[in-house]
Amino acid sequence: MNVLFKTSLARATPIIAVDAATWPALRAQLPQRTQAWLTTVGFKAAPDSLALVPGEDGKLAQVFAGVANAAHPFALSALPQQLPEGAYALSSEGVALSDEAAALSWELGCYQFDLYKPRKRLPAQLWMKNSADAQRGLALATAMVATRDLVNTPAEHMGPQELAAAAQALAKQHGAKFKQITGDDLLKKNFPAIHAVGRASTRAPRLIELNWGSDKHPRLTLVGKGVCFDSGGLDLKSADGMRQMKKDMGGAANALGLATLIMAFKLPVRLQLLIPAVENMVAGNAYRPGDVIKTRAGVHIEIGNTDAEGRVILCDALAYAAESAPELIIDMATLTGAARVALGAQLPALFAKHMDTARDLVDLGLKLDDPLWHMPLWAPYKEGIASSIGDIVNTGRNALAGAINAALFLEAFVPEQQDWLHIDLFAWNDINRPGRPIGGEAQTIRTLLAYLEERFAA
Repeated sequence: MNVLFKTSLARATPIIAVDAATWPALRAQLPQRTQAWLTTVGFKAAPDSLALVPGEDGKLAQVFAGVANAAHPFALSALPQQLPEGAYALSSEGVALSDEAAALSWELGCYQFDLYKPRKRLPAQLWMKNSADAQRGLALATAMVATRDLVNTPAEHMGPQELAAAAQALAKQHGAKFKQITGDDLLKKNFPAIHAVGRASTRAPRLIELNWGSDKHPRLTLVGKGVCFDSGGLDLKSADGMRQMKKDMGGAANALGLATLIMAFKLPVRLQLLIPAVENMVAGNAYRPGDVIKTRAGVHIEIGNTDAEGRVILCDALAYAAESAPELIIDMATLTGAARVALGAQLPALFAKHMDTARDLVDLGLKLDDPLWHMPLWAPYKEGIASSIGDIVNTGRNALAGAINAALFLEAFVPEQQDWLHIDLFAWNDINRPGRPIGGEAQTIRTLLAYLEERFAA
């Protein structure tokens, strides 16, 4: 951790957080020498900007930092790896950042995936007084960093077995129950779709399950797509298309991150986490275009394309989840390129059974700077996934409405009365931004946590 709780902050260099609205008045109150220096270095309080102000002895005396607003989750993220190493603390002058935003944004600004390539330098430290809000910020950051690490780890070291080990470690940490069904046992236990997609890999497919909480609380089920590497199967991806497919378990990583927070904050729910974990590979026993697979729900899937594998493994997990009739099912998946074409990397697509829920989540995501965007479960498009030889096909009639087609496919495995949210996310930053380096990302878990805290309030 690079946020440290201290009873005294006297030895830390002060950081004065400012925004564009309050900066002119604050600047006018500064000593003329400081004003002149800030003019020289061109500091104008823009978000993510900073200015180092020396003292008369030539040593660093204070830091001015531009922020977007007092609650922004990346308010201070530009600082830890730009400031000289050492200890810093927020000053009482300037914008009063919330303790949660300060701790969260600082820790996320320190993030670097360094499993293979050591850091060139240590990030600066932020000293804070201990508080419940600061602790919450650190807990959020810890879950988000763990999610990023899972996505960033190459498939060689993050296969189905390693993903299961991560879930098992999480279960042990929070006193949850863990189990998994592996390899041909998937057929014995009636998870044929998961088995079909994963059987061509030398690393056995599996269904990972974690259960936590009291039976007296309402059941909440999270489902995460765990395709640890996606070659496309026999409908092989191009080299460029395959390059980042270690991230195709991003839905599972985000579901693990959300589960971490649910357990850490002790939400009054009976949590079930399900992760169908596979590699979609090429071998003599790989599933084929044109195959018809009978699923756990008894629905026969025609395989239109083996590269639409995520929805195939999710259908068994969703059917299993629905058997317990939870109050809510949330699935998270890096499911379609169509969602990225429509919304880009930063906006996960949200599909919901209820319009009011979708609107509440979109509003909450914008408020928390953890956005997602509502897309429709447009029933007339169901004819596009009808099969002539099975009940349903895993590809649409054409490239139109690809994300909607995938969501409608999944909906076929969710009972009509079952409340359900489907989130088609990217789990990846494609550009560098403060606190959000290129690579794996935790998306929507802060928004979903806030929604669940409100929905399942004790």
